Amino acid sequence: MILTGLEIEKQVKSGRIHISPYIRENINPNSYNYRLAPIIYELQNGVIDSKQKTSFKRIEIPKEGLVLVPNKLYLGSTVEEIGSDYYVTQLIGRSSVGRLGLFLQITAPLGHLGAKHCWTLELTTVQPLKVYAYMKIGQVSFWEVQGETSLYNGLYHKYNEPHISEFYNKLALEVV
Repeated sequence: MILTGLEIEKQVKSGRIHISPYIRENINPNSYNYRLAPIIYELQNGVIDSKQKTSFKRIEIPKEGLVLVPNKLYLGSTVEEIGSDYYVTQLIGRSSVGRLGLFLQITAPLGHLGAKHCWTLELTTVQPLKVYAYMKIGQVSFWEVQGETSLYNGLYHKYNEPHISEFYNKLALEVV
């Protein structure tokens, strides 16, 4: 069951949901608006080899904004540290941002129990689009869980900037 905005606020105050910094005005009926952090990583090489570490260029978004170009992968992150030991998070885009042609998550919208950090965003755009640091770019919702739980302790635990894929490390262990 999804939490309402009022319940999200209540759970933040009780300490069961972690959002830092927390801005009350960012509460929606069923979600919280998160903002784009000022650091973006831009993919450097044209071909990604899943067996190799991918090369990205670290860019600080200038005050006048940064133009994202189509058919490129950028990694951004949330300004806010977000997470909970009690609720699963789901990161999604805002409809107003989607109508500009910007995708925020390619395949990873789910935040597991216990993961509390700034979330990496997989940014792609269908047309040139200027983005700004600290713009309200997406929403996070919180979902109750049923059954026995365990807390996340995976590859992407506690990063506070965009983080490149660690798939090549995991793949190396799995390839026979």
